[in-house]
Amino acid sequence: MRLSSLQKFILAECYMRKGRLKKKNLLSFYEKQKDKPSEKDKADTITKSVDSLIDKGMMVGYGMRTPKKWYIEEVRLMPKGRKIARKLLGEQQKLPLHN
Repeated sequence: MRLSSLQKFILAECYMRKGRLKKKNLLSFYEKQKDKPSEKDKADTITKSVDSLIDKGMMVGYGMRTPKKWYIEEVRLMPKGRKIARKLLGEQQKLPLHN
């Protein structure tokens, strides 16, 4: 499964923060870039990346639903997303050993 650099950043941030993460906190991804997009483009790109991660079963989104669309305000990792985030960060996973 291929992930963009923004999606990798989102997974890593959610894994580091543990629990719910506000979508506004993900704007820090663009602070490191030389050519920064407009605020509207930043929000659209982050929303599309989060939606894609939700569709892949890596995250859960929390927000409001209107008759036409979802407004996602917070996100949280699912077990599949945690596993991929650990892999991205280079952490060794523990085996479920029974005593």
